[in-house]
Amino acid sequence: MITLGVVFEALKGQKPAWADQIIADVGVDSRTLIPGSMFVALVGESADGHDFVQDAFDNGASFALISHPVAAEFPIIDLREGSEADLDREVEQPFCLLVDDTLKTLQGVAKYWRQQLDLRVIGITGSVGKTTTKELTTTVLKQRYRTLKNPGNLNNEIGLPMTLWRLSEGHQRAVLEMGFYVPGEIEFLCDLARPSVGVLTTIGTVHAERAGSQEEIARGKAELVRALPPAPAGVAILNFDDPWVRAMADQTQARVFYYGLNPEADLWADQVEGLGLDGIKFRLNYQGERIYLKVPLIGRHSVHTVLRAAAVGLVEGLSWEEISRGLRSEHTQLRLVVVKAASGATILDDTYNASPKSMLAALNLLEEMIGRKVAVLGDMLELGRYEDQGHRKVGIRAAEVADELVTVGELGRIIARAAAETGMKDEYIHTFRDDSEASEFLKEFLTEGDVVLVKGSRGMRMDKIVASLEAG
Repeated sequence: MITLGVVFEALKGQKPAWADQIIADVGVDSRTLIPGSMFVALVGESADGHDFVQDAFDNGASFALISHPVAAEFPIIDLREGSEADLDREVEQPFCLLVDDTLKTLQGVAKYWRQQLDLRVIGITGSVGKTTTKELTTTVLKQRYRTLKNPGNLNNEIGLPMTLWRLSEGHQRAVLEMGFYVPGEIEFLCDLARPSVGVLTTIGTVHAERAGSQEEIARGKAELVRALPPAPAGVAILNFDDPWVRAMADQTQARVFYYGLNPEADLWADQVEGLGLDGIKFRLNYQGERIYLKVPLIGRHSVHTVLRAAAVGLVEGLSWEEISRGLRSEHTQLRLVVVKAASGATILDDTYNASPKSMLAALNLLEEMIGRKVAVLGDMLELGRYEDQGHRKVGIRAAEVADELVTVGELGRIIARAAAETGMKDEYIHTFRDDSEASEFLKEFLTEGDVVLVKGSRGMRMDKIVASLEAG
């Protein structure tokens, strides 16, 4: 882990002899800090972290980064630009470090610390599948290397530098998910993390409302491959099946490694078979080798996640035995959770988030299941100009797969209309304004043996439907 001395060195160019304490963790939420950690007081639109410095110290934090005075009485070391702090004077803990900008300091120290470390960073971005790819890739790399990943979806200008603070000199690999909302964001994250390997999943329309067109999203995601070092050290792992991603080969100096379902890719899969809740099985093909695998990931679409993780393993020198062991780990199933409703129905809880591509993948999984198939689908938010098109595609597929369709929200009505136009009878389509209405209907409607897919954007609170059905 990073030490207090490294923070001083990054900011003032010198390391006090007394500042050798390891910083146990870094955080921006005073409620989740562990003893010996650094609290970063960020100034947000609705709250100022400086108001919670006392809480942070009460919860065990030893240090706090601040950019203006706080009400609590604690020693302060002035590390602002141009200040002449007495770094030879040891200060009793807990204490505050006064800087010009707490966020820029968090990022600057992270960049400095990353530069001191000899490790390879794997950056992952794309419209869909970033987190699952990060998790599975980490599981694979851990078969040989000491590997760190960014937890949860801490993939932005705050979460990624916090992860870099958690690196130690013993780490050999870091797997970092990188989010994209505006042009230049991934370029900035790459400047902090210095990735050697870049993994691109897909280019979709999720966040189009903020990021713009699909072309603009592709340009933003391509900042990762442009930031990679030249071959042989740099490797761009690209989805051959996605034309937007495949075209990025022309934008990088790194070696290009293609994966996909096409035999023209470097690593490709065929004979893919969905086994419902028992996972998937398939064959991997690489340089004349054929590897047959069954993994606990749910849904045929998960084979692309497997391909990405396996590709990183190959690029980083792992054997097929190590890669296979990581892929088969029982911990690889991530966001989709299978739970039982009080009625006895089986619920496929995929309520983390939603985009047209992930909705279609979830419906493909529902198709593999045995029983009356009920699709409970909510609005997909932030699609911008792709809003109508995306919801219509989902409605058409739902009509092909589901026995019963339940939609939630105003945009969900587009799904319902498209399903009806595709030929689904009105008596099998049920539309509701919100999660409460849908929950009340489903409690009475579902019976034992039903298989129920619940999915929608996080803002639709589809998870409340799952909780209500579990409780009965």
